[in-house]
Amino acid sequence: MRAVTRVLDPAPDLNDVAGDDGFLFVRDGIGFAGRGVAVRTTWDEIPAILSDVVHIDESGSNAPGPVAIGTMPFALDRPGVAVVPRTLVGKDASGNCWVTSIDDAPIPDFAPAPAPMAASFDVAPLTPIDSYLSAVTAARDAVRDGRLIKAVIARQIAVRSSEPIRVHSVLARLRNSFGSSHRYSFEGFIGASPELLLSVDGDVVRSHPLAGTTPRTGDPVVDDELARTLLASIKDQIEHRVVIDVIHEMLLPHCSYLDWEPEPSVVKVANVQHLGTLIEGRLRDGHPPVLELVRALCPTPALGGHPRADALELIDRVEGFDRADYGGAIGWVDAHGNGTFAVAIRCASFSPDRRSAVLTAGGGIVADSDPLSELAETQAKFQAMLSAIVRA
Repeated sequence: MRAVTRVLDPAPDLNDVAGDDGFLFVRDGIGFAGRGVAVRTTWDEIPAILSDVVHIDESGSNAPGPVAIGTMPFALDRPGVAVVPRTLVGKDASGNCWVTSIDDAPIPDFAPAPAPMAASFDVAPLTPIDSYLSAVTAARDAVRDGRLIKAVIARQIAVRSSEPIRVHSVLARLRNSFGSSHRYSFEGFIGASPELLLSVDGDVVRSHPLAGTTPRTGDPVVDDELARTLLASIKDQIEHRVVIDVIHEMLLPHCSYLDWEPEPSVVKVANVQHLGTLIEGRLRDGHPPVLELVRALCPTPALGGHPRADALELIDRVEGFDRADYGGAIGWVDAHGNGTFAVAIRCASFSPDRRSAVLTAGGGIVADSDPLSELAETQAKFQAMLSAIVRA
């Protein structure tokens, strides 16, 4: 394959590049969007494919050239899927915008999101509430018995629409409400994740795990009090500490140094707030490639549990559904070994006809977890995607 990168002026909105059926991974306006498929394969094949591309950079901005965008599933035995788009638009933190075309792919028109259509919606649980509460109780009892330190239990709901749901419009709404989250679109899998699993930029590695959640009400005074309660919560601090320790333990052997915030901070998004800790280090020479690091970290204790094998066995036994991409990772890599992956949460999987979507949300279960409180936490987390999909 041959790829040519040129300056793109004026710069389009990346949501408009992705549209209804393209590819998107963006945060704060920085990232990638693509149209068309040059290659669709497993992640195992992607490094060799990208390294074989003949790239001509005419942009003058040191653009990365073609990238692969895709998902890493929750299940450890599934390889994941990635696409190298035929046309890729990128934006960086310096304000540069470029387009990379593979094999002379034409640059399509980038139209704004269409006006909302009148539709009726039905929202219903796919996971019976009693089944979810029972699963939470089983996980809590496993922690209390000393068989686990933490397990994450999720549930699903379905949204059905009388008209096809326009993915482009959903992306535009997510941008307006969750612009500082990692927003993504990949083959009907759409979301806005606040959680950075891993990024590699040269030899700099970063992760920003989140664990421990409380709602946001829209009242600053109430939200500040909820944040203080979250920081003081022993239950949430334990849930968060498990995640930090595991990620630190996995990354440290590959780093010349690895620093992290001494105390978690509160990360606020539109509908909830989390405990978060930024981890940053410098990779040693000969470190594993970014995809290997992502697979080693995924799923983190923030979405699986700890110890990992025991937590995953319990999830498989009591949760009652296939998580597919939820709880895994979504992101991009380039031919130079750089890449960024977010934890695949706050998401929806759309049906091929776009008339329905399945939403999944979960929470970490420890010894002090209360099943009804965990149910309320999932209800708060569902609001991110529900507010972007359901329109009167």
